[in-house]
Amino acid sequence: MKTNSLDFDAQALREKILDLAMRGKLVPQDPNDEPASVLLEKIKAEKAELIKEKKIKKTKPLPPITDDEKPFDIPDSWEWVRLGDVLSLENGAIRRGPFGSSLKKAYFVPKSKNTYKVYEQGNAIHKSIDYGSYYISPQKFEELKSFAIRPKDVIISGAGTIGKTYILPDNAPEGVINQALIRVRLNNSLITNEYFLLAFQQKVGLLNKRAKGTAIKNMFSISHMKNDLVWALPPLSEQSRIAAKIAQLFALLRKVETSTQQYAKLQTLLKSKVLDLAIRGKLVKQDPNDEPASVLLEKIKAEKQELIKEKKIKKTKPLPPITDDEKPFDIPDSWEWVRCQSVTTTGNFKSITPDKIKIGENLIELADIESYSGKLINVEKITEKVGSNKYQYVKGDVLFAKLRPYLKKVVLAPNNGVCTTELLPIDGININNNFLYYVFTSDSFFNQIKKEMHGVNLPRVSPKKLSELIIPLPPLLEQNRIVANLNNVCAIIDKNI
Repeated sequence: MKTNSLDFDAQALREKILDLAMRGKLVPQDPNDEPASVLLEKIKAEKAELIKEKKIKKTKPLPPITDDEKPFDIPDSWEWVRLGDVLSLENGAIRRGPFGSSLKKAYFVPKSKNTYKVYEQGNAIHKSIDYGSYYISPQKFEELKSFAIRPKDVIISGAGTIGKTYILPDNAPEGVINQALIRVRLNNSLITNEYFLLAFQQKVGLLNKRAKGTAIKNMFSISHMKNDLVWALPPLSEQSRIAAKIAQLFALLRKVETSTQQYAKLQTLLKSKVLDLAIRGKLVKQDPNDEPASVLLEKIKAEKQELIKEKKIKKTKPLPPITDDEKPFDIPDSWEWVRCQSVTTTGNFKSITPDKIKIGENLIELADIESYSGKLINVEKITEKVGSNKYQYVKGDVLFAKLRPYLKKVVLAPNNGVCTTELLPIDGININNNFLYYVFTSDSFFNQIKKEMHGVNLPRVSPKKLSELIIPLPPLLEQNRIVANLNNVCAIIDKNI
């Protein structure tokens, strides 16, 4: 069956695959597998041996798992377990501390052959042993050995960005974890790291819900993790089969995601090429019966004078003639190169103060516009008093984002309302606003703007500079034919490519 779109929710599919896996429905059970009940006995025996050798501390027995804690049925060969029953968890002890603090002086030393690395949550987030630059002395390492880390340990970020996991590789340097990390140490002959990470992914949502703090969320205590995280434990061989099947399915998903991204890029590229042909006068044929753009310009000048006389727009200073060096390409003889201010209301934005903005008015912000597509994702309503000036727009205006990261956010206003001042409402004078919209999204126009940006942190184009930029102006009837053709071609690209 042919599909016209590669749109799909990859994350939802991953979550569904994980859900099936954790219920025992992703791979078949093998009656020859040693059941998880036997595995649990081995885990208990190993923990008792480690306590006897004083490698771990004896802890209070965890309460039995009630039926209410079991979210679904699992295969007979599986067992429900608490996290604290089957693995060792440990919080870090070191705070990184600000540069130059007494804490830094007390703990940290310059890196050398004899120092030990302090692992931070950045190591888990970036999945790298290279992140971080804090080290401790051999003496301090001896004091903190219960927080030591070694290859194959799993580290989990526990503050701010919660639940990011990383299996330390074989070349991980010796060190300790800081307070933003949790260390999980498994006996891989009883529970595989790969299966634990997959099972843990399903619990990250719970961890975030129970995280504490306002500015920076912190994972709830180790004791809560040990007690409250209940998960299904399969036989050891099935753990490996589940991990392998998920790795295979996730790899396929990544390929589809890559194809989807390539598909989207192809759509954008094709639309860009078609649009480039359109604004050069090469998409539709010129009609010698069309009234040329030079006559249209005279009508626009007369209309502007009338608008100025009626005080609907302000009188502006004459703009300099357009030089040949400014023209980026050739256009048909019946067209004209014009500056934006000559044919639009650019520079005549109507600013509305907060006291004049009414509750219930339509509001469009940058976030409401989808980049490149010209789609309005959302139209908000003003529900309370606003704190800053807005621009007034009317239905059919071209709303143009003036900030560099958002220059490709351009939309035709579907209603009357107000917009944030990062958006410039532009209306054509006796020209087709749909044609203006297409011109403003073209690479040619975008390239002009890039040369006129100012500002460091958030570059933008000023209304004055925007008004001076040049655009090609076809006869009005040809504008209409170009818009109709572009609408059809873009719809075909969206549907079939």
